[in-house]
Amino acid sequence: MSNITLPPQFVDNMKALLGDEYDAFDSAYESERYFGLRVNPLKWKEDAGRLPFTLEPVDWAKEGYYYREDEHPGRHPLHEAGAYYIQEPSAMSAVSVLDPKPGDRVLDLCAAPGGKSTQIAGRLMGSGLLVSNEIISKRALILSENVERMGVRNCVVLNESPDSLSGRFNGFFDKILVDAPCSGEGMFRKEESALTEWSPENVIKCAERQAGILDEAASMLRADGYMAYSTCTFNRSENEDNVDAFLERHPEFERARADMRLFPHTHKGEGHFVALLHKKGEDPTSRSTKAETPASKQTDRIKAGLKEMFAELGIRTETADSLFDNSRIEVFGENIYLTPSEFPNLKGFKVMRPGLHVATDKKNRLEPAHSLAMAMTKEDVTEDVDLSKEEAEKYLKGETLQADAKLSGWKIAFFENCSTGLVKVSNGTAKNHYPKGLRK
Repeated sequence: MSNITLPPQFVDNMKALLGDEYDAFDSAYESERYFGLRVNPLKWKEDAGRLPFTLEPVDWAKEGYYYREDEHPGRHPLHEAGAYYIQEPSAMSAVSVLDPKPGDRVLDLCAAPGGKSTQIAGRLMGSGLLVSNEIISKRALILSENVERMGVRNCVVLNESPDSLSGRFNGFFDKILVDAPCSGEGMFRKEESALTEWSPENVIKCAERQAGILDEAASMLRADGYMAYSTCTFNRSENEDNVDAFLERHPEFERARADMRLFPHTHKGEGHFVALLHKKGEDPTSRSTKAETPASKQTDRIKAGLKEMFAELGIRTETADSLFDNSRIEVFGENIYLTPSEFPNLKGFKVMRPGLHVATDKKNRLEPAHSLAMAMTKEDVTEDVDLSKEEAEKYLKGETLQADAKLSGWKIAFFENCSTGLVKVSNGTAKNHYPKGLRK
């Protein structure tokens, strides 16, 4: 299958690491790699078996499945509807080890492109807070787009360095994921760039950078909290040795379980490493006060306008009440967001997405946002526009569709019970409002 030539120094390192297993490891580079998708429980409420693909469960991730490469799920309308996320199977392991629960405050410190963040969001099920951070702005934009596509309501996306965050979130998070930038040895079979960019010097640089990131993350975790440290590389310098050194620097931490190692010759996936660290001490009995929306005539007007807009969309009263109860209104120019109320004041942060984008203020007239539509389920609405597969494909191209003549105004379009975007209905015609930048 492959003509991969492994760097000699890398080969020597792996022989030292694996011993008698090295030949089996080397043979894995001649095998076909595995392809995975992760079902999104925020949007796909059905059994995974109802997805139109041949799927096989991933052992270490309850949401994860292998698919056949020739089925191309990334080209299916359900992908654009956020029913699932295309993700390398081994990469699903870190969130499974961290095991976030509904209600947790979770930080994904190195989050782009969003695979692990959206997996965390699926585990939180809309309850608690997810802060997804990415230091590189272009990658943070991709992260934000994936958070939107997967219908996440309770996530704030930031574009910060770890050291800029540590001073603002002392002891704030219940769980932290540090999926650290690494030398990418585990991705040689998947990404040619990982192979061409590898060098012993880069391994050293990565290990040093990872140590600094871990140190910043340590202060942001509350007592009795958990931190998962993961890489997609094999060498001990970036993995076990880095964790050992961290524990020496931070005696308040301990390993919570044995480190997890995934190799392509022992598991059906690429290379991955995960360590789970526990911050010793008692769980604090109270949290900091939630940030509230300051009362003002503007926010009162916006809230009233949002209630009217939600009603036109057919969003149930209990869903609207839940959105308001768990969020505060934030206005950025003409864009209106519902920011998770557990997130502190946004001032001073480089914010890419301050929560759920719900509307745009058009000269005192509120228009619903695509993000709001993507975050709604069938259970959240009383009326909608249902699309066949053929109609969904047309919708994603920006084409006008037909709709029930009884409907009028803004409505959410669904395909296979997954929200896909907005339409505006008049006289049986559904005008397409799928964002132009996303059209196929």
